[in-house]
Amino acid sequence: MDKFKFWDFGIIDFIDVFLVAILLYYIYKLVKGTVAINIFIGIIIIYAVWKVTNLLEMQMLHNIFDGFMKVGIIALIVVFQPEIRKFLLMVGSTNLSGRGKLFSKMKFLKNDIETETNVDAIVDACHKMGSTKTGALIVLERNNNLDFLVSTGDAMNIKVTQPIIESIFFKNSPLHDGAVIIENNTVKATRVILPVNNEKNIPQRFGLRHRAAVGITEKTDAIALVVSEETGQISYIINGEFVMFENIDELLNLLKKDLM
Repeated sequence: MDKFKFWDFGIIDFIDVFLVAILLYYIYKLVKGTVAINIFIGIIIIYAVWKVTNLLEMQMLHNIFDGFMKVGIIALIVVFQPEIRKFLLMVGSTNLSGRGKLFSKMKFLKNDIETETNVDAIVDACHKMGSTKTGALIVLERNNNLDFLVSTGDAMNIKVTQPIIESIFFKNSPLHDGAVIIENNTVKATRVILPVNNEKNIPQRFGLRHRAAVGITEKTDAIALVVSEETGQISYIINGEFVMFENIDELLNLLKKDLM
């Protein structure tokens, strides 16, 4: 009967595999598109070699890798400090109520999940504000709840439309300073003060809006759209990085894909 033990797969085993899959999914989201993905792959290779040398009883080589594995955890904490911080924030502030059921938030469980956010209105508003060189900073909430930022501005509950966004950032509007936070299809807050990134090397042509956008997208999984008051150029920022796009249609597709 021992040979059939492999197939003795109970509910606890299923939960175990399911939780590991979720953990790997979140780790992949954190390191995807960053230099950290190469480090992560390197760690997996070293771990595999460590296991193989132990299995083949290659004692000398195994001892070398064993020593590395024992002290490596400290190096990992140093190297992955931003990712670890972001992971803990993601776990601690995952917004389940804003998207409905937990399973609807997991891309690997559904093939086609349509965003509820009116991205057409947002992009059209940015395009129009760009043509008039009206500065704007829009933060789109995803998994991480941004309620901790609402208290720095004015809490709102307004449906997203193109005229609403344009009126908020109108130069004579009392609400135009700071950032707007959008959750699903609702303007959640205006005049929000975001953490500004002072460490990253950002070109001088980018001002405080861009630094704030980089800062919030590094610390959370939010997406930021910035309209430059100087040039009217629209910037798309995610994971602390500027994402290039050719035209408004490409920007629209990027936004829909990342909000899925």
